Amino acid sequence: MADVLLKAENLTASYGQIEVLHGISFEVFDNEIAVILGANGAGKTTTIRALSGMVETTGTITFKREDISQLESDAIVRKGVAHVPQGRGTFPELTVEDNLRVGAFIRSDNEVQNDIQNCYDTYPVLFERRTQTAGSLSGGEQQMLAVSRALMSRPELLLLDEPSLGLAPQIVEALFERFLIMNKDHGTTMLIVEQNAQLALGMADRGYVLEAGEIVIEGAAESLINDEAIIRAYLGG
Repeated sequence: MADVLLKAENLTASYGQIEVLHGISFEVFDNEIAVILGANGAGKTTTIRALSGMVETTGTITFKREDISQLESDAIVRKGVAHVPQGRGTFPELTVEDNLRVGAFIRSDNEVQNDIQNCYDTYPVLFERRTQTAGSLSGGEQQMLAVSRALMSRPELLLLDEPSLGLAPQIVEALFERFLIMNKDHGTTMLIVEQNAQLALGMADRGYVLEAGEIVIEGAAESLINDEAIIRAYLGG
């Protein structure tokens, strides 16, 4: 059985006096794809932000059995966790290539240029647009860049917040196919927050359903996607 890579225990998250997550606990295993599903306002984005050190939390977050609960965001990146935020998260005033270089800011090795080329090989359109500013790209191109920039830190865990948001169906399908390749061929572990439940569960190993800041259902993705009662009640089926 695979090792637990990330574990949240009794995790709460708040914005000021407003508590959004109410003591949730979950695990992500090494080399798997896990998804967090739920309606708008359920606390999905806050969960990802909590794992990245971006909101006030209590409880425990461990990564590779090390407590990272009180670390700053940049220190969490250095531990091997990369975050692709909702709304792309590129630096719009920087060029495509400069965005990729920013993604490698924690690295001191001599393979950064090779990894940039790998990004271009994966998404040839980024090579074509490499001297353009990120803000001039289409939504799909910006999402490709955001994922590529996150991978430039060579993370062990990739956190993806609503990667399908605002994208055309064919672009979403291609993007998720790429996620599956990254996981199966390169062993990248992923935790994906997503509203497209059918698509996400179709590629995932494990699923969690959030409702009003609490995990109400968890289990193997295959069992969740085939449970008609769960689909009707929580997944928009």
